[in-house]
Amino acid sequence: MSVKAEEATGARRQLSRSRQWGRVEVLPAVVAAIAAHAATGCYGVHGMAARGLRAGFAELLRRESNHRGVEVRELADGLQVDVYVVVQYGVRITEVAHNLQGAVRFEVERTVGVPVVEVNVNVQGVYEP
Repeated sequence: MSVKAEEATGARRQLSRSRQWGRVEVLPAVVAAIAAHAATGCYGVHGMAARGLRAGFAELLRRESNHRGVEVRELADGLQVDVYVVVQYGVRITEVAHNLQGAVRFEVERTVGVPVVEVNVNVQGVYEP
């Protein structure tokens, strides 16, 4: 399967678990929304950013579209979550990123029940008021 075909099917793929009384399906967009909610609650995070830069600047996302700042991939042994954020000026970026990794991992595992193998934090910009 080519990379483009794999990406196209990966975007529609669902986390699916069969249970005694039926099946539970969770869309990757739901996992992204959970991860975005956890990320925005972390100290030092000003907001979520869109993936990629436009003319060298990060696009700060509105609250209702925060899930666009998260990319979720299903791996063989769990989930890989990529988070794109804008941090506040004056904070230690490595500490914010480390706390963000722990918060996103905890919330996704607690809510969805699927292990998170990897949380990658991408700092797209620094907000200076």
